[in-house]
Amino acid sequence: MILAGDVGGTKVRLGLYDFVDGRLECSRERRFAAGEYSGLEEVVKEFLGSHQVTAACFGVPGPVRDGRLRLTNLPWTLDSRKLAASLGITHLFLINDLEANGYGVAELSAEQIYTLSEGDPSQIGNRALIAAGTGLGEGLLIWNGHSHIPYPSEGGHADYAPRNEDEIDLLRYLKQKYQGRISFERVISGHGLTNIYEFLREVRGLEEPAWLAERIAAEDPNAVISELALAAKSEICERALEIFVSAYGAEAGNLALKLLSVGGVYVGGGIAPRILEKLRDGAFMRAFTDKGRLSPLLENMPVRIILESRAALLGAAAYAEARAAELSGISPRAASVKF
Repeated sequence: MILAGDVGGTKVRLGLYDFVDGRLECSRERRFAAGEYSGLEEVVKEFLGSHQVTAACFGVPGPVRDGRLRLTNLPWTLDSRKLAASLGITHLFLINDLEANGYGVAELSAEQIYTLSEGDPSQIGNRALIAAGTGLGEGLLIWNGHSHIPYPSEGGHADYAPRNEDEIDLLRYLKQKYQGRISFERVISGHGLTNIYEFLREVRGLEEPAWLAERIAAEDPNAVISELALAAKSEICERALEIFVSAYGAEAGNLALKLLSVGGVYVGGGIAPRILEKLRDGAFMRAFTDKGRLSPLLENMPVRIILESRAALLGAAAYAEARAAELSGISPRAASVKF
């Protein structure tokens, strides 16, 4: 049995996996509110109970160095060696959450991916992965001539680059709000959508009716903004989502250029599937391909939306099995294949 985890800034998602004919199969899964626990060890112990696992891997937000990480959105410091000893798991690994998503791509079926733009699917080469959720993750899938090898990145924390007057004024607004530099994550993330909404209300003067203000105060602002924008029931929400999606597409295109991802771009994270209708209306792709003389290069890159919310969990499970097999010489995946 393999333990896989997807650790976010607000929640921890854990799953127990085994293999059936070479494919991952989940036997148990649960989500935890991260802020209610003192650390990952406490969460895992509650989840496992008496279950025994042979290997574990956790996708975590941030750069993992020598098996250690200090989370930015939680007061947790994770150490793979200490976790392994405390939990009694011989093979335990920490990898970046986008790296886990990258390994998860290979585990997905065609039904779990939506093709936003066909591009030229015959092209073979590097692929890019961008995922907006609580934060903005970016990852690389490097083609080595035989397969795509996932690598982490912290590109979501690069300096935000505005492209028009609205975005220039948005940058000024955010610099004042946060009293310093602004990263792409301040715009393209759950908090980013709320930031854009507040900018439109406070700087552009778009109307916020009393009923909308009440919903924003009482509910998840991002969910409210997305819902009303998709239903065309609020001008300010529609405009906020329009700016958000355009910025998302532009940064996806920036990543594709830097990586020369002729093999395609994957859009993951929790936000994309919820706003798929908006992603399909052309705003994302217009911004993605708007790269001047290099636009034809972007137009030929396939763009795919990951619909499966468990992609990072699947990737963490796959990584745990592969690395443990290297170290132990025993592969549950291979053993499950029937000839």
